[in-house]
Amino acid sequence: MPRPRIPAAIAHPVRLLPLTFFALIVLGTLLLLLPVARSAEGRADLVDAFFTSASAVTVTGLASVDTSTYWSPTGQAIILVLVEIGGLGIVALATVLGLFIGGRLGLRTRLVAQADMHVVNIGEVRPLFRRVAVTMFGFQAVIAAILTTRYRLVYFDDLPTALWHGVFDSVMAFNNAGFSLNSDSLVGYAGDGLIIIPICVAVFIGAMGFPVLAELFKEWRTPDRWTIHTRLTVWGSLGLLIFGALTFLALEWANPETLAPMSVHDKLVTGIEGGIMPRSGGLNSFDWGAVSGETLAIGTILMFIGGGSASTAGGIKVTTFLLLAFVILAELRGDPEVTVGNRSVGPAVVRTALSIALLSVMLVTSMTLLIMILTDFPFDEVLFETTSAFATVGLSTGLTPQLPDSAKLVLAVLMFIGRVGTIAAASAFVLRRRAPRYHLPEEQPIIG
Repeated sequence: MPRPRIPAAIAHPVRLLPLTFFALIVLGTLLLLLPVARSAEGRADLVDAFFTSASAVTVTGLASVDTSTYWSPTGQAIILVLVEIGGLGIVALATVLGLFIGGRLGLRTRLVAQADMHVVNIGEVRPLFRRVAVTMFGFQAVIAAILTTRYRLVYFDDLPTALWHGVFDSVMAFNNAGFSLNSDSLVGYAGDGLIIIPICVAVFIGAMGFPVLAELFKEWRTPDRWTIHTRLTVWGSLGLLIFGALTFLALEWANPETLAPMSVHDKLVTGIEGGIMPRSGGLNSFDWGAVSGETLAIGTILMFIGGGSASTAGGIKVTTFLLLAFVILAELRGDPEVTVGNRSVGPAVVRTALSIALLSVMLVTSMTLLIMILTDFPFDEVLFETTSAFATVGLSTGLTPQLPDSAKLVLAVLMFIGRVGTIAAASAFVLRRRAPRYHLPEEQPIIG
């Protein structure tokens, strides 16, 4: 009996990628609707279950309900598994599927994995997955051990509770998801460097991107041999970390609702957190609803930029942001081509970067206006929330639980597009791979 064939329109990697993530979100929703997943009697609300599943699969961490009280330990475990699978992405699903079917990855499966992980050479998919899996689980184990030890010695009386919190927080940190087993996230650990710093390190490493981590593992001693992508990601991430931390400290140092009551040590620890978490972390040891308007604006910008490509972070990605800066620099200089270091960047890459940036601006702006139509909340808070959803960050001023179901669904759409990528989402609707058979006459419209 012949095996059923997937329609060619659906089977294309660019379309199969978002469809697979959507299927995982639906599966997660069904699991969270089970009575055993909720702490109280009865089933969870359908919209809240769908929103939580979408937030977990897209490794965002925005919560429409209190994770610590609304969901049972079983429900929290489901969220953790969804975050872990969402962090690994289609590579994990494709590998498991390939092993069950024939013990290897098929061409189509590797193409989908290649699209999700932004791998240039399809032959690198299998070895890259091995490195990704080892990196993720190994690093999470180390962070979990550090956190568990601290939790057991200071915050919890029994080892199982400390271990559960340590594992949960390490998974959320490395996957850049903002779920927490505490109603106030990390507020209870504010200023505790042995908790905040390891979590920040996990968030920073997770946001670098797996191809970058793989290259650093082999070439960390020779920066001059790094690829342009690695250079942009590493130095760009460090630069944004320093900028975010310094501006956060400067703007919030005297704020009585955030840093003012803290000691200098605690302020510095929280400042590092304030520079890292908006990049895609989502966990917080202070109330983002109490920060100044300037800090909220800086946080929105950092969230929109995001982390590294093929990472657990969202946003337009730091490489896209820096590449556009080099495009502007080349235009100001009158250079005929865009160069980064001693390498030139092709027009196709520049066009992709511009498309991602413009699509992202259009999407966040339109969804912000839509939520403002559906609610009465101010523009700056809505923009912060929509940017957090699109960039799969998970930070919130406390607005998400107050939103009506219609607005929650808008944020769920943003989280989904933010995870699969604006180009992949758009291409899923308007996919065309035909080579042009003719060239139209050129004309130069007036620009600027």
